[in-house]
Amino acid sequence: MKIAIAQLNPIIGDLPYNAENILNVAHQAAESGVDLLLTPELSICGYPPRDLLLNPGFITEMGHTLTELAQKLPANLAVLVGTVAPNPNVDIKGGKPLFNSIALLHQGKIVDTFHKRLLPTYDVFDERRYFEPGHEPSYFSFGDITIGVTVCEDLWNDEEFWGKRTYAANPIADLARIGVDLVVNLSASPYTLGKQQLRETMLGHCASRFNLPIIYTNQVGGNDDLIFDGNSFALNRNGEVVCRLPGFTTDLTCIEFNSETGDLIPGEIVPNYTSSDEEIWQALVLGVRDYAYKCGFKTAILGLSGGIDSALVAAIATSALGADNVLGVLMPSPYSSSHSVSDALMLAKNLDIATQTLPIGELMQSFDHTLAPLFAGTEFGIAEENIQSRIRGNLLMAIANKFGHLLLSTGNKSEMAVGYCTLYGDMNGGLAVIADVPKTRVYSLCHWLNQKGKEIIPVNILTKPPSAELKPGQVDQDSLPPYDILDDILQRLINQHESASQIIAAGHDPETVNKVIRLVARAEFKRRQAPPGIKITDRAFGTGWRMPIASNWLAVKNAYQVIRNS
Repeated sequence: MKIAIAQLNPIIGDLPYNAENILNVAHQAAESGVDLLLTPELSICGYPPRDLLLNPGFITEMGHTLTELAQKLPANLAVLVGTVAPNPNVDIKGGKPLFNSIALLHQGKIVDTFHKRLLPTYDVFDERRYFEPGHEPSYFSFGDITIGVTVCEDLWNDEEFWGKRTYAANPIADLARIGVDLVVNLSASPYTLGKQQLRETMLGHCASRFNLPIIYTNQVGGNDDLIFDGNSFALNRNGEVVCRLPGFTTDLTCIEFNSETGDLIPGEIVPNYTSSDEEIWQALVLGVRDYAYKCGFKTAILGLSGGIDSALVAAIATSALGADNVLGVLMPSPYSSSHSVSDALMLAKNLDIATQTLPIGELMQSFDHTLAPLFAGTEFGIAEENIQSRIRGNLLMAIANKFGHLLLSTGNKSEMAVGYCTLYGDMNGGLAVIADVPKTRVYSLCHWLNQKGKEIIPVNILTKPPSAELKPGQVDQDSLPPYDILDDILQRLINQHESASQIIAAGHDPETVNKVIRLVARAEFKRRQAPPGIKITDRAFGTGWRMPIASNWLAVKNAYQVIRNS
């Protein structure tokens, strides 16, 4: 039996586009003699559709699109398509009105429908808001082969692997008891750094434990703040990878199941990435490219400060959209150093992108003059410093509006965490490219980029102390701990959920820990108003971050622990 894995990049809600993509790969698969084609979870509508699922018209149209697709598919090819299905018992038994489902299309018809059993509600997932869980194991026969069907989370609940069980059911164990020959998993699994290794290790354990080959098909592409990395793969009965598709790109790959041996015949195995920096780079480039394309933008604009953050974002945007479609704007103030301008221009030359220089000194004077009566008798401080950032933000937004550019904001995760950013200033934008990239990782990515070939990021940008240059001689470390210390504290606090006492026990200064925790708590109102940021870690300031703004628990609780343990 010949099976094709279609690693697709859908546009959420664009039913005709997604159906056409499925139809195209189906014809390719049929020409290659494929018997069964696998597509990702919710491939007909894209994942995650979120509250589009509350629109009855959307659900109806999805059903029509699926029926039409079944009629157009090659007659000799069976196709599993991710879709939603109405819950016929909702009026009698209650529950949610929809299932997250897989439709089996064959010979012009919807032959069967299978429902996802385990519905995640953690991090970015909120599936119980929309879906009723399926209750029965899903499988079908194709000739003399019995194929078990699972959907994403259905294979993430092996109690032996995790040492616990999150859900009552273990769908793969149920399929093993039924005696299926093969398990397929149709997924829309968002990317985070290192997740592919976890997937392969976890599913490898399942395959060997139950002596079942598994084919894992994953969505690819950027949808808002989420990146889907593809990296679909297949495992034999021993849990060994026998096929792997590339990451961060669409693909169609075939693999064969030998009914005599009851196992998969090894196919092409695309190597994993050589470094975490390469992996992150590919994710960020895909995120920018897809966000721009799916939102209707062809060009992007960003402020070039001569600093490392804007340098990295400019490099990502250039790779994603092409040098001709990126504009860098220099907006020097009287506090800007000469090297900031020269570094930004050198970067633009290395990337071959256009620049525009708009000095803001006169605009600053106009603000000072207008505010002078109200600010009289006060000292120069944050309010005046932030005016510079807001002037720049206004200029960038004006240019973006005028010419239809996508404005990319350049703040990193370290700054977003502690509020070292300005609302309606450097936070302006349609997409926050590196909002989930800590400052230390920004440096790592830039060094990695330069090691690929010719110098992209000027050496002076890599070596000079980072500075917002909002007052004479200012550097970031005037306000913040050194970034290696700050990022370790933030990693422990945000990603690992460590308490203040645990962070201090790891060797950090109590006063510094107290300061950082208070800054994180106070900056929540800023993060709530930030543009969507591309998610690359398991704890990002996006749809999976649901902290209250008007709350004192984090700051007060942890400050108490700092005082008690200092």
